[in-house]
Amino acid sequence: MEPTKVQSEGGLNVTLTIRLLMHGKEVGSIIGKKGETVKKMREESSARINISEGNCPERIVTITGPTDAIFKAFAMIAYKFEEDIINSMSNSQATSKPPVTLRLVVPASQCGSLIGKGGSKIKEMRESTGAQVQVAGDMLPNSTERAVTISGTPDAIIQCVKQICVVMLESPPKGATIPYRPKPAAAPVIFSGAQVRADPLAAPSTANLSLLLQHQPLPTYTIQGQYAIPHPDLTKLHQLAMQQTPFTSLGQTTPAFPGVDASSQASTHELTIPNDLIGCIIGRQGTKINEIRQMSGAQIKIANAMEGSSDRQITITGTPANISLAQYLINAR
Repeated sequence: MEPTKVQSEGGLNVTLTIRLLMHGKEVGSIIGKKGETVKKMREESSARINISEGNCPERIVTITGPTDAIFKAFAMIAYKFEEDIINSMSNSQATSKPPVTLRLVVPASQCGSLIGKGGSKIKEMRESTGAQVQVAGDMLPNSTERAVTISGTPDAIIQCVKQICVVMLESPPKGATIPYRPKPAAAPVIFSGAQVRADPLAAPSTANLSLLLQHQPLPTYTIQGQYAIPHPDLTKLHQLAMQQTPFTSLGQTTPAFPGVDASSQASTHELTIPNDLIGCIIGRQGTKINEIRQMSGAQIKIANAMEGSSDRQITITGTPANISLAQYLINAR
C-alpha cells in the first residue's frame, strides 16, 4: 500500500462499491480453477469480491473496499483479461490485439456527473487516460442503472477507473437506486399450484399472474422473456385462460380474470407535469415512456396539450406498487 499515492488522489481512501457486469466466460476466468484466481485476487487486493449467483448469461461482480484495494482488484482483473486475450490469440490467426473491455454498472443519477457538461468530463477522461469510455443511453432492464463501458490497455483502464471513482465519490447517487439484476438464461421461472416463485424485480407485475393462480387445479406456467407460456398439459383452465386473453405480457396489468384478486385492485393517480419537461419523460419516439410502462407495470396516459395551459396531465393506473414505481421513474427522468 503506497500511502503517498492515496494522498495524491486527494486523500480519497474511503470505502466504495463498484459493480461490474460480466459474461459467464469472463466470470469463469476471474474465478479460476477451484476458485483459486478469485481467492488470490481477494487476498492480494484485500478488497471484497462477490459474484452474483445464478446460471445467467450475465453476472454481477461487486468489488468493495478502500479505494486503493479497489484499484488493486481492478488491476488484477484487467491483467487477467489481457492474459486471456493473449492466450486466445495464440490459437487464432488474429494479428492485432483487441483491447481489454470492462463494463461498470452505475446508478443513472451519477451518469450525468461522469459525462460532464456537454460531455466535458468524459472527454477529459478519454484524453488523460487513453481509454475509451462510453455511457449507455438507456437504463439496464428493470433497474435505474446504466452500463459504462471502458476499453483500452490494462493501465489505461486502471487510470480511468480511478477517475470514475473520484467522480462517484464527489457526486453520490440521488434518490433510491433500483439495482440491475441479470435475468436467468432459458431457465424459466415455474408457476404451479398457488406458489409464485419469481424475482420481484424481474417480474414487475406478478399481480396478473396471481389472478390466474387462484383457480385450482392449475397447469404449470413458464415465464420466458416477458410472456407466460402454458405447459403442454392442456387442461380446461388453460383453454379458458387462452380464450380470456390476449394474454398480456408481464408488465401490463390487464387481469386475465377481472376482479378475482382484491389485493391487486387497480387504482388511478394523476400527475401534472410542465409542458417543457414532458419531452424528457416521453423520450425519442416514446422510448422513455415505454420503458417506464414496462418497468413499473402501470398503464400511463399523457393528455394532449390544452390551449393556454403550460401543464400536461399524466394518468397512471395500476396497483399501488405499480403506481409508486411509475411515479418514482417519472420523477427520476
